Amino acid sequence: MTLLSLFYIMAASSKDGNKKKNPLQHLIAGGCAGLVESSVCHPLDTIKTRMQLRRQTTSVEKVVVKMRHSFVEPALRLSNSLQEPLSKTLHEPGLQLHKAAGAAAAATEVVIHPPKQQHNVVQAPLGPIGTARRIIQREGFFSLYKGLTAVYTGIIPKMAIRFLSFEQYRDWLQHTTGEQSSRVTFVAGLASGLTEAILVVTPAEVCKIRMQSQYHSMMDPTQMQHRKYTNVLQTAYTIVKEEGLGALYKGVVPTMMRQGINQAVNFTAYNFIKRQVTEWQGTDQLHHWQSLTIGGLSGGMGPLVNNPLDVVKTRLQKQVVHPGKEPKYTGLVQACVLIAKEEGPLALWKGITPRLLRIMPGQAITFMTYEAVSAQMNRFGFFDRD
Repeated sequence: MTLLSLFYIMAASSKDGNKKKNPLQHLIAGGCAGLVESSVCHPLDTIKTRMQLRRQTTSVEKVVVKMRHSFVEPALRLSNSLQEPLSKTLHEPGLQLHKAAGAAAAATEVVIHPPKQQHNVVQAPLGPIGTARRIIQREGFFSLYKGLTAVYTGIIPKMAIRFLSFEQYRDWLQHTTGEQSSRVTFVAGLASGLTEAILVVTPAEVCKIRMQSQYHSMMDPTQMQHRKYTNVLQTAYTIVKEEGLGALYKGVVPTMMRQGINQAVNFTAYNFIKRQVTEWQGTDQLHHWQSLTIGGLSGGMGPLVNNPLDVVKTRLQKQVVHPGKEPKYTGLVQACVLIAKEEGPLALWKGITPRLLRIMPGQAITFMTYEAVSAQMNRFGFFDRD
């Protein structure tokens, strides 16, 4: 049984409700919501991706080894290289000896006290503001919108499928179980998250992350010409050509888990709060600011729980697997353990701040736009059911 036939059966089983929306209405309202949300919030997603891809070494021994390779060994090599010229000058007049000694001292000073960095090198903290500042100064403001074409390609069908599948799953579950409860809403949200992850989200995010992770300046025409990934179609083609079709589904398991948890919590919280507000108001319609507020509150609950899944998903999708070489990250559990071991447990919550800053207003905009578009279609009598 195909997914479309399942939707058809579920839609047919829900025709007895007078207030049920037409599936096409969910597609249009959900697509509009996704378009508006992605246009506003994409820079925060780019910042989140860069923060999750940044690797930090927490081991003191590794830091010492790195310093040794950076300063001590070059100093020793420089000292050895100066010994022979210095010995040759010993029989020369004292002025030459003085010059050689001065040159050695100056070189040693350079090694021990390296020159200060130039002003065009950005000193940025690891937070979202510093990350954004570094991206803008190194790569240009529009670098914050890298991967937006991949998002546009996926966001409209994703949101359409999300709202359509949620309503159809919920109608079907209510018809089957005969109950209308938060449990039914939770299961319907979980199923809708899994559906969108398989059909749209995973391939679109693989392309998006490959484009976002490119460290090229959009202000430099030369770098723009030599970038590997240029747009979503070219990126998908390159990935399939180099790594096979299955590469578009890297990280599908954590993506499914992330999307499932997100939508289960999101729809459950949103519908619960909406029901309480409408009952208190004595009406079944929300004001735009109410949809915005409730959507933001419900949208922030899922990321706090499932951020480790998002970090692992990002690392798996960024990773390029070469034939004959063992990839660093091989699966969900192995990646979680390895990241926590190398970078500390808190590394699994990298990017949580920009993710919350993106998802909470993003969900607020999504639900507000969805409700507004649906209300306008109801107002003008589109897709009325008999």
